[in-house]
Parts: sequence; structure tokens; C-alpha cells
Amino acid sequence: MNDNEIVELYHQRSELAISESRQKYGAYCGSIAQNILHCTEDTEECVNDTWSRAWNSIPPARPVRLSVFLGKITRNLALDRWRRRNSAKNGGGQTALCLDELSECVSDGGRLSEAYDLKAALESFLRALKPETRRIFMLRYWYMLPVKEVARQCGNTEAAVKMSLSRTRAALREHLTKEGLEP
Repeated sequence: MNDNEIVELYHQRSELAISESRQKYGAYCGSIAQNILHCTEDTEECVNDTWSRAWNSIPPARPVRLSVFLGKITRNLALDRWRRRNSAKNGGGQTALCLDELSECVSDGGRLSEAYDLKAALESFLRALKPETRRIFMLRYWYMLPVKEVARQCGNTEAAVKMSLSRTRAALREHLTKEGLEP
């Protein structure tokens, strides 16, 4: 079943939409959550919550790319769960490392209008990157993969990936500063 048909099932309030979403995107959403949470039970709960959140969001939403829509829901749920789980701990793991690396570029506070400005600035920054640089950046900071795994998937050395990420973060800082969104 294609994405438009699944979205239409959501609009018809057919429970088949959830089973079709689970069948088509369950593994994808699971990998996103697992990369953040590193816990099978939390991952399963997060993915199940994704279907509920999608059910409550569609309608009125009519996502153009269902995979991106569901992936974003899963990622946000997993990050929220990770923050709750690690709020009292000094955590390790990829999620903490990724968030620490990006904290030098992007602040976590601010007004809602600044959040929209930040979103637009990030989108324009990512569009301007070379495809391979964008892929490395997204694998690390969207999917939160370890540097070793990013290197493997991109056919690079870990040192090359680390250098690319460092240069990209520096370029992001510069871009955000030019946009008036200093970290």
C-alpha cells in the first residue's frame, strides 16, 4: 500500500491505517528510537506511541512524506523519553554526545518565533551542503548513529567523518550567526 492510501485510511479513521503504518515503517521507526534509547523495551513503547500520535495528528495533518512524518514523531518521542530517563543521571551514549556536539551551535532556549527562524535557517543550511556532507551530518545528528557507523555507511574513515562533522558544525555556527541566531 502506498503512503497516500495509508494517509487516506487515517482520514477515514480506519484502524487499518495503523497496521499498514506498522508493517511499512515499523522497522524504520524502531531503528530511529533504538539509536537514541539503546533499550529494546523503551524502543517498542516509543514506536507504539508513534502510531497513537499519528492517529491523533492525521487528520488534520496530511503528510506528503509519511516516512518523514512518522520518523519525526518517533524521534521526538524517543528524545523526550531519553531526557526523562536521564534527567537525574549524567548519561553517556550517543544521544548525549550528539546533543553536546550540537549545543555549541544551537541553543535550547528561546521564543517560539526563534524556533521557527532556527528551523528555516537549518533547512537552508542543509540544502546548501554537498550531498555527502549532508548525509554524514544527518546520520550523526538526526539518526544519532555512532561515528564508527556513519563512517561505515559512507565508506569513510572515522577521522574523515569527525573532520567533516567538525567543519560542518563550524559552518552551521557561522550560518546561524549570519542569520542572527547566535548560540
